[in-house]
Amino acid sequence: MANSPSGDSATDRIVRILETFTSDRTVQTVAQIGRRAGLPSATAYRQVGALVEAGLLERDEEQRVRLGMRLWELALRGSDALRLRQAALPSMERVQAEIREHTQLAVLEQDEALFLERLSHPQAGANITRIAGRLPLHASSSGLVLLAFSPRERQDHVLAAPLARVAPDTITDAATLRRTLAEVRRSGFVVAAGSIEAVSTGVAVPVRGADGEVIAALSVVLPREAPTDAAIAALLRAAREIRARLATSR
Repeated sequence: MANSPSGDSATDRIVRILETFTSDRTVQTVAQIGRRAGLPSATAYRQVGALVEAGLLERDEEQRVRLGMRLWELALRGSDALRLRQAALPSMERVQAEIREHTQLAVLEQDEALFLERLSHPQAGANITRIAGRLPLHASSSGLVLLAFSPRERQDHVLAAPLARVAPDTITDAATLRRTLAEVRRSGFVVAAGSIEAVSTGVAVPVRGADGEVIAALSVVLPREAPTDAAIAALLRAAREIRARLATSR
């Protein structure tokens, strides 16, 4: 596609516009989009207008902009993420009903855990996770599972970077993180107390595809001092069910 005088392509500009939307920032003005995407005002208005016409963005009654239903529709066509979510949902519902806490499904996306689904319970405790939200791999129970079973190159990349402290008990030492990942691979689950929020404990297990490769992490968020044995057992059982369901739906 044609480049602008600054050298970026139309595709680059579209991606930058779409990436200004986050799970916490779902509605914006065109001026805000342009500023966050680093685009001149005229370019932002023209590009956003074209995306609205295509249905990839939508305007509300105040002329603010949000992601469009057309974008959601296209993303779901033939999506492996949709297939995984559909296979996982019955087991997630059973875990959520049994444990009565937040139940989540995440996949590895670059250097973060991307959450495809979250089921909540009215009596569940604190949880910052949102559907389509992301958390650092080293700081979340789902992220620790995904990182533990990721390629060695990915692990080395994360371990070489600064490990930001998200909560008081977040692992910020590379040697400690490496030992934790080895233990996750050995035990097949992780219990991360106070890693994301001081008042919570994340419990996560790997979800394997039909070929045995780890493709996701299934987790629950418990109150900090809650026992974890029942949650671990429920998650491991659910992970086996999901793998079997994926195998029969190929």
